[in-house]
Order: sequence, then structure tokens, then C-alpha cells
Amino acid sequence: MLAKASTALAAMEPAGSAMFSLLGHKGDLMFAHFRANFEELNEVELSLARLPVWDYFEQTASYLSVVELGLYESTGKVYAALAERGIAPHTPEWKAEIEETLERQRAAMRPRLFPEMPAHKYICFYPMDRRRGEHKNWYQLPFEERQRQMQEHGEIGRRYAGAVKQIISGSIGFDDWEWGVDLFAEDPLVFKRLIYEMRFDEVSAVYALFGTFYIGRRVAMADLGKLIAI
Repeated sequence: MLAKASTALAAMEPAGSAMFSLLGHKGDLMFAHFRANFEELNEVELSLARLPVWDYFEQTASYLSVVELGLYESTGKVYAALAERGIAPHTPEWKAEIEETLERQRAAMRPRLFPEMPAHKYICFYPMDRRRGEHKNWYQLPFEERQRQMQEHGEIGRRYAGAVKQIISGSIGFDDWEWGVDLFAEDPLVFKRLIYEMRFDEVSAVYALFGTFYIGRRVAMADLGKLIAI
């Protein structure tokens, strides 16, 4: 049973799947799956459920999202350029211009929109929201102010480029939180340093709400039998 499951799981790795041994009491295993569309994700889920070994597992959490890119700076430039040309927001011409710009950005940034599963030894995953309460509401801030705060936030992340691989995914309409954050690194202590430093920037200190954190160590899917015994 375990041999069959290990073989089936190992076959998923080249397509963008990975298995992690979780640290702490929140679970024993975490599976991460990167796919191009929801149809492929659904097939992964169904394939796992068909494995006889799956009857011995208890799923404690799941998260569904799509990779998003922070485009505040480029979006601001597009909005400003359209305003200078006298094109009113949300008109057919404005929408066509925005869609054309987005299409160019999708083509240029396809490797970032459809990333490969990083090969780093450790993963840190957590979901998050932006505050939208009575006194602090991220979505009521002017675009320019959100742009400023996100630029400062991004500067901290860029200082860790090379030590941490960061993949942000959006889940509004798909799951209970607004974003999912995947961090990959060879040294798990760098997660603490990065997230602690970000606690002090304005967008995190004032507008961020964080969900449960999961830390895992990468394990080859073929080694499932070494982690569990039935």
C-alpha cells in the first residue's frame, strides 16, 4: 500500500507537487501543488483520494489560491497615462487599454505567474487578510497611499532575495483568507527574521491580519514510507 502510494506521489513531483514533514502539532504532512489551472488541481485532489493509503489520513486544513503579482507601481503609471490622455475610468476605451496592458504584463511575467515548485529544504506557509474594520480599512485608502505602503513593504522583502523565495497567491473568493504566503528557504531561521522585520512596516503593523503558520521540511514523495508506518 505504501509502495503504491509512494510511486504515485513521486510521479506528481515533476508536475509541481511537493511533500513536507510538518514541525509542531498542527499536522504531520503538508502537500503543496502548483498547477496551471483548477482542473489540474482538482485531478490531483481526486488522485490522492483514490489512493488506498488515503483512508488512513485525516485532512486538517487546505488552501486554494492563484499566484498574484504586486503591480501597484505599473498600474499607477497606466492609470496616470490614461488620465493624461483624457480617457475616463471604466469606459469601454479605458477597459480595453487596461486589458491590453495586463495581457502584455501576463506574457512578460509568465514565469512568475506560473512558478516551478522551489527545491528549498524548508517551507513557511501562512494566510493573511487586510483590515477592513470600522477604524482601519485598507480598501478605503486611496490607491496612491496603498501604492506607497506596498512599495515600502516590498523593499524589505527584496533585501532577502537570495535567502528566501517568496510566492504570494490570492484567494479572495476561493478560500477563507485573502492571500496565501509561501516562503521557501534553506535556513528556517530566515523566516523569523523576515517576518519580524516586516511587522514594523506600516502596511503590516496597521493593516495586516495573519492566520495559522505552518513550517515544514521538504521530503521526497518517494520516501513516504519512511515517515509513516501502517
